[in-house]
Amino acid sequence: MSLSNSQKAFLKKIKKNKIIVISIQLFLLVTFILGWELLARYQLINSFIYSSPSKIIKCFVDLYQANNLFVHIYTTLYEVFISFLIGISIGFIVALLIYIFPLLYKVLEPFLTMLNSLPKVALGPILIIWFGANIQSIIIMALLINVIISIFNIYNGFQSIEPIKIKMMQSLHANKWQILRYVVIPNSYHTIISSLKINISMTLIGS
Repeated sequence: MSLSNSQKAFLKKIKKNKIIVISIQLFLLVTFILGWELLARYQLINSFIYSSPSKIIKCFVDLYQANNLFVHIYTTLYEVFISFLIGISIGFIVALLIYIFPLLYKVLEPFLTMLNSLPKVALGPILIIWFGANIQSIIIMALLINVIISIFNIYNGFQSIEPIKIKMMQSLHANKWQILRYVVIPNSYHTIISSLKINISMTLIGS
């Protein structure tokens, strides 16, 4: 099927805008890396605290030569994967429960808000003392960061369902579980996917 001139111009404009966006993103990335390297090299920032791109590359090379690089990568991916799975599972289950039982939400809401406001990264030394400097403490740290956010995001997604859809199901004598199965959860897919994206980023921070 042939395209009209206006359609071709529109597609060309979209492609041009995409190229411009990618070019600007690459320029900003390269500028940031070069600026970081120059600031560290000329001691304008403390390279011991902030490191530098060249030191990071050297670290990767040293780990590879010592046959430790893939061991560290595997360990980190394992921690992230386990923390992500547990975090999103707990978040979904708790969000579902507090949606089904509004009284439970009223009871837990101040505690969830309080836990969410805690400086979780500052709890790292305490977790190391309690659980030791191991994978377990890292997974718990990641869970502290990602679970509460997942609960609130998924719960807000459930709450955003249009009331008319729920009323329509109720008029057909659907029970609470049927409404959840056929209306609430399917219409919350976009929120759940967004929560997954946020969860994985929070998990990486915690790990």
